[in-house]
Amino acid sequence: MIVGLPREIKTDEYRVAMIPSGVDELTRSGHTVLVEQGAGVGSGISDQEYVDAGGTIVASPADVFGAAELIVKVKEPLAAEWPLLRPGQMLFTYMHFAADEELTRRTLATGCTALAYETLRGRAGDLPCLTPMSEVAGRMSIQEGAKYLERPQEGRGILLGGVPGVPPAHILVLGGGIVGKNAARIAAGFQADVVIADINMERLRYLDDIMPANVNTVFSDRHNIREELRLADLVIGAVLIPGARAPRLVTREDLKLMKPGAVIIDVAIDQGGCFETSRPTTHSEPTYIVEGIVHYCVTNMPGAVGRTSTYALCNVTFPYVLELATHGLAGACARHPGLAEAVNMYGGHVTNRAVAETFGLPYVEFRAA
Repeated sequence: MIVGLPREIKTDEYRVAMIPSGVDELTRSGHTVLVEQGAGVGSGISDQEYVDAGGTIVASPADVFGAAELIVKVKEPLAAEWPLLRPGQMLFTYMHFAADEELTRRTLATGCTALAYETLRGRAGDLPCLTPMSEVAGRMSIQEGAKYLERPQEGRGILLGGVPGVPPAHILVLGGGIVGKNAARIAAGFQADVVIADINMERLRYLDDIMPANVNTVFSDRHNIREELRLADLVIGAVLIPGARAPRLVTREDLKLMKPGAVIIDVAIDQGGCFETSRPTTHSEPTYIVEGIVHYCVTNMPGAVGRTSTYALCNVTFPYVLELATHGLAGACARHPGLAEAVNMYGGHVTNRAVAETFGLPYVEFRAA
């Protein structure tokens, strides 16, 4: 099979979807890998490293998309890439369709087979392709939150850990999943005062057992969230409903409860965000202010640490890339049933129920031919 590796064109995106060891394994298995010139530069990987691994460097995205049967990316296809997709071509990447109706309809119109990392299920029912970037984003959220709490960044001027005689920052983490757990762990290391809110009591019990004494848990209901917002210096939005739009947990009116200069980091922005006032931002212009609250809503947070993120991502995505290249879509799905859940579009139909319901589109169950 011909596998294509294009350069990411999303603003400030420095990840790449395959490392040279993956190219080497594919080519040794008899496949051809086309790598767009400069695809790995943002992650510190040169074209020559891909050549040494057996890849073929091509000059443009048209060269990659035009020949490849399987396209492997990191982020969703952008407007410049929609015309390059074709019926039957497999596209394997983060899609996040539920957050963007135009992306959904435009990708559907191409007739490509869209496989989304974020809905792929592992053998244990987990989300293996989402986990590493959730780990990165969760840890980064505290790093970015600490920066934007500084007064030159229009924050409150708060040091996360405080100092003797001065209390630490109060951090509210909405969601106790992978993002929330990693955010809380890093915040606890800074000696901040941390609260995790979630609706799953079993998860809260687990987090209560493993977290240090400066991390507490509360049940996520409207009353508790509003009470915590009054105290919070930093709020991390870490809510996920696989494949669907993130729930809105904090309204614009709720922001008036918060301290001026407090910071919101909406990690859920890829799925539409969990704050009413959230809108996508970039690493070049990461923040804006609403009701005196600093909002950080970068849609590709892990892209800023491209080297770390690329290797973490490829560790989990490459085995599926190899399966798709070697056995085709039907064969790979037969061998790994959870891969079928990654198929969000097939044969011109939406095959993910949550995406279809979000935009009122017909849903057709995926059945690999």
